[in-house]
Amino acid sequence: MYKIEGSHWWFRGRRKIVETTIERYLDTSGLSILEAGCGTGGNLEMLSKFGKVAGMELNDHARELAKSRGVAQIYPGRLPDQLPFDMCSTDLIVLLDVLEHIGPDVDSLAALGQLLKKNGRIIMTVPAFPFLWSYHDECHHHRRRYTRKSLQNVIAEAGMTVEYISYINSILFPVVALVRILQRLRGRNMHKEEIAVPPQPVNRLLEKLFGMEKAVIGRLRIPFGVSLLAVIKK
Repeated sequence: MYKIEGSHWWFRGRRKIVETTIERYLDTSGLSILEAGCGTGGNLEMLSKFGKVAGMELNDHARELAKSRGVAQIYPGRLPDQLPFDMCSTDLIVLLDVLEHIGPDVDSLAALGQLLKKNGRIIMTVPAFPFLWSYHDECHHHRRRYTRKSLQNVIAEAGMTVEYISYINSILFPVVALVRILQRLRGRNMHKEEIAVPPQPVNRLLEKLFGMEKAVIGRLRIPFGVSLLAVIKK
């Protein structure tokens, strides 16, 4: 992942959407920012445009790669009960495709909520629709996929409030849904899961299609998509 986060259409498109979401929901200068589950750190440079960034990552190897970018302090930590940060210390927490990996998702969101300053926000993405479950989810150790309703329920149980929630990556949704349904019907799955950058013309097109959705963030709620985006607050 470290090698492709800067070039793969999915990572680049998601960053564009998250960047636009920050611009629309927070004052965008001098923020204290935490990326929880920062992985190898591909989002840290973008986040650093908005303030001082810290990252938290459980995996030792990923954490060292994130540190090597030289953008932010990276700390070991685990949700929900090993958070090396003070309560009420953070303006923005970014949680990108992390919650689906965690058993106690409600407790994890509640714990992150305790770190937020007054008027702070959590911006999060998760994979959408259980019927899209595939070997991709198993390979990446997902525990679940969410619907808008199920994610709203988790947020409410965590004592948080939804400010905005929408499906994203909607243009490619019909293709992804068809492929995964056909794989299931035929009993086929990808037994070798590798994320590779497509040929450049295809990669640029897919990035453009995904990134186009930033125009509606905070204005419209897309009714379907491969992922969900939520902005939440205490």
